[in-house]
Amino acid sequence: MVHASLRRLGPVEGGADGVIEAIREAIGPTGTLLLTLGARDDWAWANERPEAERPALLADAQPFDAAHTPADPDMGVLAEVFRRRPETRVSDHPEGRFGAAGPLAEAWLANVPWDDYYGPGSPLEGLVLAEGRVLRLAPDPPTTTLLHYAEYLVPLEPKRRARRHRRVRLPDGSGSELRVVECLDDSDGIVAYAPGRDYFADLLADYLVLGRARTGRVGDAQSELIDAADLVEYAVAWMARHLDPGAQAAGGPA
Repeated sequence: MVHASLRRLGPVEGGADGVIEAIREAIGPTGTLLLTLGARDDWAWANERPEAERPALLADAQPFDAAHTPADPDMGVLAEVFRRRPETRVSDHPEGRFGAAGPLAEAWLANVPWDDYYGPGSPLEGLVLAEGRVLRLAPDPPTTTLLHYAEYLVPLEPKRRARRHRRVRLPDGSGSELRVVECLDDSDGIVAYAPGRDYFADLLADYLVLGRARTGRVGDAQSELIDAADLVEYAVAWMARHLDPGAQAAGGPA
């Protein structure tokens, strides 16, 4: 699984496609490459409004189309370039959309859960079970999607949840429908945390200090190669120690 900032990598022969080709060459024909794509959503603001108002607000929204909707711009240029490549399979989900290429792509993407799309049964779980690794080519510290899987495993209650409405294209292309997606809150966190801080960033910093990741420079970027199962195990324990579900009701920092 790859997260990358092409800007921080610096000039690369072949640009984004050159990065993808280099990674696929490194993992070989038996390896599977996985990226989080998300989906561009110009109507995301509607899900910040009261739930009763959303159907009317989204009546004219551009529907999500798994084959054609661009990747979420926040995921970076690499995600959109990878989505467009002919060998890439894409999961049919307006929130937790992934792209994969390689022998495990079909198994990982065929039945992504509609609700709780980062939890059990997700491509993130598939990555862990396949003894996969996460390659971080200098993205922002919070950009480690695998940590959302750990949020589902950590024994904390209550966890904040989100409920979003998305207009999606019908499979036969005849029109669209409004559907509801429910999941742990993957935007603001499963519990309240220290103001101005991101617990993914703090968690990853503590993990890297342990020296359990391979680190080095790729182009101009300081990068990390992390064992997925090891990171999830560490993350579950870290969240259990550092996150306070009671802060959710109190509105204060953990």
